[in-house]
Amino acid sequence: MQRRSFLKNSIAACTSTLFLDSVMNKAFAQSSVIDALNASTNDKVLVLVQLNGGNDGINTVIPLDQYTNLSSARANVLIKDTDVLKLNGNTTTGLHPAMGGMKDLYDNKSLSLIQGVSYPNPDFSHFRATDIWLTGADSDKFETSGVGGRYLQTQYPGFPTGYPNALNPDPLAIQIGSSVSLFLQGAGPSMGMSIASLAAINNLINGTTDPVPSTPAGHELAFLRLVNQQTQKYNTVIATAASAAPVNISTKYPVAPDNRLGDQLKIVARLIKGGLKTKIYIVSVNGFDTHAAQVDPANHSIGAHANLLSYVSKGIEGFQDDCIKMGIDNRADRNGFL
Repeated sequence: MQRRSFLKNSIAACTSTLFLDSVMNKAFAQSSVIDALNASTNDKVLVLVQLNGGNDGINTVIPLDQYTNLSSARANVLIKDTDVLKLNGNTTTGLHPAMGGMKDLYDNKSLSLIQGVSYPNPDFSHFRATDIWLTGADSDKFETSGVGGRYLQTQYPGFPTGYPNALNPDPLAIQIGSSVSLFLQGAGPSMGMSIASLAAINNLINGTTDPVPSTPAGHELAFLRLVNQQTQKYNTVIATAASAAPVNISTKYPVAPDNRLGDQLKIVARLIKGGLKTKIYIVSVNGFDTHAAQVDPANHSIGAHANLLSYVSKGIEGFQDDCIKMGIDNRADRNGFL
């Protein structure tokens, strides 16, 4: 399937949650996803989940109709067919056994699976592939701006000059993490901002910063953090939105130490519930370069890959449950997994 067709046909987005090894393509502005986001009067939101590294997609969404061929090609990592999670109404495809939460979403018609999305002439480098997906460039071209950043520049010309303003008081895009993805890089400025953690949200609400050591370096760090908070134009609206939303309601989020994605999605749910008009959120999970640790040699259903997919599955299940319990599920039309 061509990426253009995938984007046009796969999702009619409200809050569309996509799980991606990376993201999107250069036809982005022509897709139904972006058409849904375009209308300035709607409250639709796009949430992207980026799996950083080299996720084994065939052990994630397992093509059961190709199982004999897979047994010959990858017997050293292949999940036993008896362990694969079978999907309601789907006899040709299953999920990794660690993804029980996402199986439930699929069975309840809250998740769609799109297979075979790629690009021509890959060179099999995780780093280069990530750049291609995030920038939407052909595999023989190099771009320095991202798909999301270029789209946002067409919708909000001149940014950041004159922003925030009365019509656009909220961040255009938010990445949960310490830095902003290339996906949100415009031709000049980055079109998004980052929020590091739940603790950072609480600091915004309370006007505090994280503790620092009682040393000269610690005092300098405290000052820099304070200046950063004071100069971040969007802090007030983010703090207001977070304060207006309840503490996350769902009990389905993963708990420590498996909560890395769930904690990011908790922030997204609270900000959407709190009324923030931000159109694009990005969250991510690192560690998908699993290599020899991918599976336990004696049991391919466990290992580093299974742990990562469990984080993703539980985090997404918790987010969907949170949206329902917060009454914002009307903004969640369909979830997709790639």
